[in-house]
Amino acid sequence: MPRNNQGGLPKLSLKPRLDEAVGAFGRSAPWRLGGKVRWFMKLFLAMASALLAAGAAATPDELEAGRAIYNFRCYFCHGYSGDGKTLAASYLAPRPTDFTTADPARLSSEKIVATLHRGRAGTAMQSFAGLISEAEMRAVAAFVIDEFIQRKALNTHYHTAANGWPEHQRYRAAFPFAKGEIPLSRPWESLSPEESAGKRLYLASCVTCHDRGAPTADEITWDSRALSFPRNNFSLANAPKPDAIASASPYAKHDIAPRIAAMNPLERRGERLFQHNCAFCHGADGSGQNWIGKFMEPHPRDLRDIGFMSRASRQSIRQAIREGLPNTSMPAWKSVLSERDIQSLLAYISRAFYPLADEKR
Repeated sequence: MPRNNQGGLPKLSLKPRLDEAVGAFGRSAPWRLGGKVRWFMKLFLAMASALLAAGAAATPDELEAGRAIYNFRCYFCHGYSGDGKTLAASYLAPRPTDFTTADPARLSSEKIVATLHRGRAGTAMQSFAGLISEAEMRAVAAFVIDEFIQRKALNTHYHTAANGWPEHQRYRAAFPFAKGEIPLSRPWESLSPEESAGKRLYLASCVTCHDRGAPTADEITWDSRALSFPRNNFSLANAPKPDAIASASPYAKHDIAPRIAAMNPLERRGERLFQHNCAFCHGADGSGQNWIGKFMEPHPRDLRDIGFMSRASRQSIRQAIREGLPNTSMPAWKSVLSERDIQSLLAYISRAFYPLADEKR
């Protein structure tokens, strides 16, 4: 069922389409007695066509599917709230489209789908053909139209318990630096004791992802690092040699999962969980040497590091997965993964990267 403009799908108005349909057939309708039957049949078909056309609006399930794809593939440049105010956008010219200010009369679902198919020449917007299906493109387009252009909604928040960030308010002292309310370039001596504590918290816990605070020029220059995933038909299955064009290609070998024969069901389940969740930061090979891992400070743990893993135990790794690690980007997964999930991950890590022992009592 369509929801009202205060919370959900936009209302659909059939009147213009019905008026158009009735007018078109009314002008040519035969008013003979025998013709009235044919006229009413034509009118019925016209109304049915109008209903079908208007009914093409996405269902709630389709919008949620579009949300999931957008939050995975589009947020990095366009932002979770569709306003294009992202760190990535600060590096791009022209900047990504701000959907919240787009004219709904000019930016239609069809135009968004066409852009997803072809990309936009002269911009960072590349074609998604071959990456997502036609149905997924239409779901994303419907979501963008509904969420940002029509309802001006906020979409979602990343720092939630479901994403591994319980009690995010404990970082509130750092929020002014992440939001750009206080520029990182402001000298320490100009900060109050509370602001200084917030900046230290920001640099210890937030800077990995929010590495320039708000996406504005703040006179802070960091060391160079990989900026984006390589394009030009790049494939992890056939990774090219490092080159000067695809700057992330030196990291490609770390995004190829090890091939392990004869895994038991628990280890296979752990492999799926690791590759779908942990590999984003730790790399598919567990090294933390993939491009995102090298981007992060401190780098994710190298699960193949004999020096560290020989001192670790199943219990200590389980604790790190469940509770996260302070002053790093390792979040707490206890609200995301079940105990069975965590045990599956431990089994896979122990098999794929380094054999974990129980703690000595």
